[in-house]
Amino acid sequence: MAPKTSFSCSECGWSSVKWVGQCGECGSWDTMREGSALGKGLGASKSIKPNVIVGSSAARPITEISTAAVASRSTGVAEFDRVLGGGLVPGAVVLLSGEPGVGKSTLLLEVAARTADSGVRVLYVSGEESVGQIRLRAERTGALNENLFLASETDLANLLGQVEAVQPGLLIVDSVQTIAHAELDGAAGLPSQVREVASNLIRVAKAENIPVILVGHVTKDGNIAGPRALEHLVDVVCHFEGDRQTSLRFVRSQKNRFGPTDEVGCFEMTGDGIREVPDPSGLFLSRAEIPVSGTCVTVSMEGKRALIAEVQALVVKSSSPQPRRVTNGVDSSRVAMILAVLERRAGLRLSEVDVYVSTVGGVKIVEPAADLAIAIAIASAVNDKPVSHNLAAFGEISLAGEIRPVSNNKLRKNEAERLGFVRSVDNSVGGLKQALALALNW
Repeated sequence: MAPKTSFSCSECGWSSVKWVGQCGECGSWDTMREGSALGKGLGASKSIKPNVIVGSSAARPITEISTAAVASRSTGVAEFDRVLGGGLVPGAVVLLSGEPGVGKSTLLLEVAARTADSGVRVLYVSGEESVGQIRLRAERTGALNENLFLASETDLANLLGQVEAVQPGLLIVDSVQTIAHAELDGAAGLPSQVREVASNLIRVAKAENIPVILVGHVTKDGNIAGPRALEHLVDVVCHFEGDRQTSLRFVRSQKNRFGPTDEVGCFEMTGDGIREVPDPSGLFLSRAEIPVSGTCVTVSMEGKRALIAEVQALVVKSSSPQPRRVTNGVDSSRVAMILAVLERRAGLRLSEVDVYVSTVGGVKIVEPAADLAIAIAIASAVNDKPVSHNLAAFGEISLAGEIRPVSNNKLRKNEAERLGFVRSVDNSVGGLKQALALALNW
C-alpha cells in the first residue's frame, strides 16, 4: 500500500489531507507543502521498543541535581546582563531581534569584545558582512582582542566546522536568516531553513555547553521573521529598539527561562560605538533655568526601572473649525480623553484651541501613569502659569475626574526625590481639580 499524500504548513506544522490556500492553524497563506504520511495499519500503528537508560542520562530526584555547571557568566556589559538575568548561562540560546540599523551588530560586537577581554574565546560569525568590514567596525569601537575570532559564512556545515575548529566559549551568529542548510531546498531565510539552522545550533549549544546568541530579522510589522517556532525553541528572546532620530536604545526581554522578563537595558549610540546608560533619567529632562509654562515632570516605569521624563504642552488659538491635536511620544487617544476630562471636570475651554503634547528626548510613554502630568502640562499652558521646578506628577485619570493609584508608587517617589523633585502630586491629593490647584497654586 503506497503512502498517502498529505500537506503540512511550513510555518506551524499543521497538516491536511488535501491542499488548502490558507493554514487552518496559524492563518498563513501559501505555506502548505506536499509530503507523505503513513496510512493506518502501517508504521504509524507499530509500537516503539523503549531504550534502556543508563549512566548520567537516567532520571534523578531534582534535589540531587547540581546547578554549578549552569551558573550565569557576565558578558561584561552590565545593562545587557540586567536583561539576561545576570549574564549568559552555558548552553543557553539567545535570540536578539530589532529593526535594521538600530545597532544589533554594534551591541553584539561590544559583548564579544568584553567577553574576549575576560579570557573567553568568542566566535563571531556573520552572514551579512565580510571579516574586513567587521574588523573596521571593531577598530572604530575599540573591540580588538586576540580571543575574538571572526568568520563570514552562509553555509550551516561551514559554520559548524568553524565552531569545531575554534572551540569557542561564546558563539554569535549574525544573522540566523542568512544561514542555509545545503541539503534543504529553498534559499536562506525561508521558514524551513530557519527552523533547521536554529535546531542545529541549539543542538550544538546544549551538547557543547556553549552559549549562543542569534540575531533575528524583523518583518515590517515588527515581528521576528521566520517561523514562530523559532521563538519557542530558544531560551531567551530580546528585542533591541530605538528611534533613529535619537541616540537612546532599549533592550527588552520578551522571554527568559533564566530570569525576569520585566527588565530593560539602556544604551546610547555614539560615534565610537555603543555606550551603557545606567542612569538615563537626565536624558528626558529639559534644562531651562527659567520656569516655562506648559511643562510637567512625571515618573514612568520601564520594567523595574523608574525613569524621570518631562511632558510639554503648547496651547494656541485655532484658526480652523476643527482644532488640531498633535502628539509626540504619548498616546494620542489618551490625550484626547484627558482633554475631554479637563473641559468637562475642570472647566478648561479647550474646544477652540490647538493642543500640542510632546515628550523631551524622544522617550515614548504608553502607561496611564502619565495622565496626570499631561493634564497639568496642558492646564499650565492654558493659564500660562509654570509648574514648580521641584514637582513631579504621576497618576491615572478616570472619566469621572478621579486620580487612580498607579503601581510602584513608592519607587516612583524615591526616584523623583533622588533627582531633586521633592514634591509629588498623585492620587493622595484627591481629584483632578485638587491636583491642578496644588500644582499651579490656584
